Amino acid sequence: MYFRELTHPPTALRLDPSVIHGEQMPPTQKFVMSILWTVLACTGISAGQSWSGILAPTRAINWSAAGATIVNRTTNCTTSACNTLYGGTVTTASLNAAIASAPANTVVRIPAGSFTGLSGQVVFNNVSNVTLRGAGPDQTFLVWSSHGACNGLGADVCIINGDNNYSGDPHNVATWSAGYSQGTTAITFSAVTTGSISNLHVGSLLILDQRDPSSDTGHIWSCSAQGTCSQQGSAAGRSGRSQMQEVTATSISSGPPYTIGIKPGLYAPNWDSGQSPGAWWSGSLPVTGDGIENLSMNHSSVGGGSGIQMHNASNCWVSNVRSLNSPSGVSAHVFFYQSAHNTVQNSYFYGASGSSEGYGVDSGFGSADNLIQNNIIQHIAAGLMEEDTAGTVFAYNYAVDDYFGTNPNPVDNNWQQEDSYHHAAGDNFSLYEGNEGIGVYGDDIHGSSFMLTFFRNRYNGLDTATLNGIKTLQTAAVGTQIFSRYWNLVGNVFGTSGYHNNYQCVASGITNNCTIYGNTSIYVLGYSGNGGQYLSGFNNDVLVASTMMRWGNYDTVNAAARFQTSEDGHAAPTYPALTNASQTLPASFYLSSKPSWWGTIQWPAVGPDVTGGNVSSVGGHVHLNPAANCYLNVMGGKTDGSSGQLTFNADNCYSSGGGIPPPSNLVVVVH
Repeated sequence: MYFRELTHPPTALRLDPSVIHGEQMPPTQKFVMSILWTVLACTGISAGQSWSGILAPTRAINWSAAGATIVNRTTNCTTSACNTLYGGTVTTASLNAAIASAPANTVVRIPAGSFTGLSGQVVFNNVSNVTLRGAGPDQTFLVWSSHGACNGLGADVCIINGDNNYSGDPHNVATWSAGYSQGTTAITFSAVTTGSISNLHVGSLLILDQRDPSSDTGHIWSCSAQGTCSQQGSAAGRSGRSQMQEVTATSISSGPPYTIGIKPGLYAPNWDSGQSPGAWWSGSLPVTGDGIENLSMNHSSVGGGSGIQMHNASNCWVSNVRSLNSPSGVSAHVFFYQSAHNTVQNSYFYGASGSSEGYGVDSGFGSADNLIQNNIIQHIAAGLMEEDTAGTVFAYNYAVDDYFGTNPNPVDNNWQQEDSYHHAAGDNFSLYEGNEGIGVYGDDIHGSSFMLTFFRNRYNGLDTATLNGIKTLQTAAVGTQIFSRYWNLVGNVFGTSGYHNNYQCVASGITNNCTIYGNTSIYVLGYSGNGGQYLSGFNNDVLVASTMMRWGNYDTVNAAARFQTSEDGHAAPTYPALTNASQTLPASFYLSSKPSWWGTIQWPAVGPDVTGGNVSSVGGHVHLNPAANCYLNVMGGKTDGSSGQLTFNADNCYSSGGGIPPPSNLVVVVH
């Protein structure tokens, strides 16, 4: 049986709380707002969330705390190394010298110009609170010819702390002996078995994990064992410990035993003393507060690795960046590795390898609570990727032309990749909201996932890029393989009218196949192989569909939104969905109101309660989101795969005054 794999690489815009509408707050008000934001950020499970009454509390978290607090720095670095850079000497050596010399809370500016042949790596090596800022992604162009290692993984830009601790060599390890309840913000370490408790500091990033159950529990089964619960195994965390959550230490008692305060609280409801929970951490504080802004980066001549990698990083960001790639370039444009509360926003990512390992933004390997928001993803196989992450938010991105098919195998050439992708054991509690693209997929190549939520997304299920041939395989809007359990799909719009002719193919037994409709169904759920097929040696999973909450989703087969109690997951074992969920949906599950960068476009843009949309054949329930409007109506991008690399500057689409141009001369996807 043929199956498509993705392989690993080798071993609310978060506003500065001191600024509202571009104006500086008085000190007293700034202090009050800082306290408020701290309270919000410390809460893992919170009553009064916008999803209350729709999602069960065991299935959802406070997603409003995801991402970085972005600081708009105005003080330029004036060291001699920075002045050399400003004079036009832009090399990796001059960039690194400037970054290393920059005082905290300053800007290292890169002038306008095209700077080619950059050799080696630009590195923020234990450097915090520095912004690297170009003159604009349509004016400052950085072009790499080779890159260096970022803790053994290639990257053109590496943001890394001073102790590059990772799962293959954890420098400090503790036995986690108490404090397992969902939402808990205080846990107990009975002993430190590697390293020292003195290497844990207030502000340290802790990775909590537990041993995978050896057999199927019948509910959540976070597992990565090759041949048992995954096709290839996983290297995302410590061996056999795929369930992880990265948290920040807020207090440390004397001991042993040691009581450790953490934020956010525990997300998962299945932490269990019987699974030998543990924790591990770097001896150095994370690198924090670094920003990369207003420039264009070309990685086309660099093989493997990533464009930007953040490793043991927190509260860093990428904003208004144009990132270009090619079939011979990097695997991921941005890669979060053991990093939390970082943001990628307002950026444009073009190009990938054309193979399964072609990623846009990849949050994985123990990362948590990152925010990937309002980006354009073009000609990339899997633009929004999670590989063992918790609590990450992928929101309001636009994906077009999920480029895949360089393999001469004709099956590969007809294979459709999806832009929203679960791809490693332990992915949990991520939120996908307001994205507009081709599809969502939960595979079992490297293991299982649980409690992922999809809200107000538009997935058409059929790549309209025909330049490399029409895709005919795996063309469902939603596909989930075995052990993708307890997902929530609420208020989405799925399918392509005239193409999808079947509502669902759901695994009804452990070895059955979806028959003739596997590639033209809205949903393909619970099969061990791709495209609704049984993969020999791995039983299908009937719990994928029965634990899934599907509520208020519009699909083009039924041409209606479905609020069906038979699909709402209320009878799921252990962690059921609500029995009587509300049919009144909030605008967002993580934003409290329409963000300033949204402009004049209707808010929300997608959902069963949205009317008058400007995307055809979906009942008026979809408007182009700001990123889609930028690509189609400002940048002049096409949906048929014929658009190459385009000029981009976020200021032309999402100005500080909320000045997204109203849609004009609309270019919509017609099916």
